[in-house]
Amino acid sequence: MNLTRLYFLLFIAASFNVSAQESFDKLLSKYNSHSIPYISVEELKMQSNNEKVFILDAREKEEFEVSHLKNSVYVGYNDFSAESVTSKIKDKSVPIVVYCSLGIRSENISEKLKDAGYTNIKNLYGGIFEWMNKGYSVYESSNNETQKIHAFSKHWTKYLNKGEKVYKL
Repeated sequence: MNLTRLYFLLFIAASFNVSAQESFDKLLSKYNSHSIPYISVEELKMQSNNEKVFILDAREKEEFEVSHLKNSVYVGYNDFSAESVTSKIKDKSVPIVVYCSLGIRSENISEKLKDAGYTNIKNLYGGIFEWMNKGYSVYESSNNETQKIHAFSKHWTKYLNKGEKVYKL
């Protein structure tokens, strides 16, 4: 392969990454108030390998059962209760990362946790979709690694580039 072609392919690959980043930026700017700081999937991966961080899944139970981040705790969205978290996490200064499919529902749940007095909350940028897009592992309800991701709806699947898309069970 000649050098010009190689540069062209690298340019296309870099453009795709920038485009994917811009589309997440645009989506999250449309739906979120940015009241909760984001954490990237890379930052969460490093942090969860090096220190204790509570990872809370703000999707619905059927989504969580299809796949979730390792060691995450299901807290739900429609039936979320801050009391269910305060009964499990007493120290309100511990690191907490909340995620959903893309980072929209998780901001809403994070705001409720903030209102309950938690002070170290982050929203996972791009959610489990971005986690999967970056090639990180997800686990099904028996804690076995899987390639399945509950895609929530056909509309949102354009943000999920890897894995096996699952819809209603």
